[in-house]
Amino acid sequence: MSWTRGPLTLLAVCVLLAGAAGCGSGDARERGSGVSPTPVGTLLEDRDPEGRPYRQVARRDAPDVGIEVQPDAAGGWDVRLTVRKFRFSRAGAADAAVAGRGLAHLYVDGRLVTRLRASEYRLAAHLVPRGTHHVTARLYADDGTPWAVDGRPVESTADITASEPGPGAPPSATAPGEARTHAADARSRIGGRGSPDRAGKAS
Repeated sequence: MSWTRGPLTLLAVCVLLAGAAGCGSGDARERGSGVSPTPVGTLLEDRDPEGRPYRQVARRDAPDVGIEVQPDAAGGWDVRLTVRKFRFSRAGAADAAVAGRGLAHLYVDGRLVTRLRASEYRLAAHLVPRGTHHVTARLYADDGTPWAVDGRPVESTADITASEPGPGAPPSATAPGEARTHAADARSRIGGRGSPDRAGKAS
């Protein structure tokens, strides 16, 4: 009867290991046919300033962003984003594109200032010297690709002008100006407003 001991022992070992590593070619086929995450959107040849390809999604599924920038009493600028069909991911999120998730990159005159995982940020005064500047918020997936619609990144830009206030006069604000918004639906621009300069003149 000793001729059955080897095969039975092998069968027992195979059963014990099935949950962890599997046994035989059948298990290899199961591992190979596992369900993988569905790709989100289409990667385009066009790239952002950092060289990342745009991730294009259909207009109906695309996120949207608006930006508003206002001077604060301390000489800096308060930035507020308004998003739609989009949620900010927490730090440490998986390096993968998930529909409607990610972070925002904030630029001043095309220069990256910070990556945001929240809708509010304060720009220090030295980042916005005297003159007219463009503050842009662009939405990105967690894998670093910028969301895009119709070949254009989902972003919103506010034009602001920083000027020296008069003696003893604190920064002031009047009605904000209109931002240039490249978003999922330009007809329903969300929040996409610029802010006036510190002398009270609308940009």
